[in-house]
Amino acid sequence: MRSRRLAAAALLVLPVVVPVLLGRALPAAGQQVEGAEVALRLEDPRILESSGLALSGRHPAVLWTHNDSGGGPELYAVGPDGRTLATLTLAGAEARDWEALAPGRDDRGRSALLVGDIGDNQDLWPEVAVYRVTEPARLRDATVPAVRYRLRYADGPRDAEALLVDPRSNRLYVATKSSDGGGLYRAPARLRTDQVNVLHRVARVPPVVTDGSFAPDGRSFVLRDYQSAYVYTIPGHQVGELPLPPQYQGESLTVSPDGHSLLVGSEGPASEVWRVPLPASILARVTPTTRPPPAPAAQPAADDRGWGSAPVLAATATALVVVAAVAMLVRRRP
Repeated sequence: MRSRRLAAAALLVLPVVVPVLLGRALPAAGQQVEGAEVALRLEDPRILESSGLALSGRHPAVLWTHNDSGGGPELYAVGPDGRTLATLTLAGAEARDWEALAPGRDDRGRSALLVGDIGDNQDLWPEVAVYRVTEPARLRDATVPAVRYRLRYADGPRDAEALLVDPRSNRLYVATKSSDGGGLYRAPARLRTDQVNVLHRVARVPPVVTDGSFAPDGRSFVLRDYQSAYVYTIPGHQVGELPLPPQYQGESLTVSPDGHSLLVGSEGPASEVWRVPLPASILARVTPTTRPPPAPAAQPAADDRGWGSAPVLAATATALVVVAAVAMLVRRRP
């Protein structure tokens, strides 16, 4: 779909495809990352390119997602069984290249969703946009008003796929992509609709960041690429890194309500959202306690937000998905 994304995805899938072609068995997908499991599968056939994930701040056990470029200005509320509970259409919004989604607050302090129309594969757009919509009290299909914020990078156009909002300050951040290293950019403390909001670079990040999220307590944030997740306590201060399960095209990430796990998703029809526990060594660095928290169990039970477990895929299925991914990526135009 995108030239730079093709190259990154090829590097990801080759180590998995080669053993399959040589006739070697692969372990089950969940065994490649300790404790990882499939939390749900996105059942809605309209969700073909899930590119962002956000926890609902108003409805327990609900995730929000959206399609990548080519989709309409729509947000999907997904329950813990993977079924769509509601679709919100953002009135007057443009979906040029939606890439990311983050929970935040509106001007009255109510739970809101911010979606980033921040993709720019050729680094050409002088401005990008973020839309904010207040979460509805009732989950049902509806067309809702959206607030549009215009954004501009202080150092010129950038491609980006990660949007984060600090839950303590409600301040917005964008993580950009670049072959020579991406950047974390900070928006003004208060976004304005009557002028362009300038983003300033505050830290260096990995080159191919595809999503990111603050932890619910705001003490840390996580960025991901196609293979790994990177945990930070403040911009520029990385405290840990962990591998992610093989995915067709890993594009999305959010942090679980208790802050102990990551939920990571992928593009593709009927794609899976994986739950990946944060290692105890990382939790010890981001949790305000004098001793490390207990390591999460290999097969965690459903928590109070309804995120239950599901069986992992067998090696054969993983290999077939990866081979199909390679074929599809090759066919896509740059």
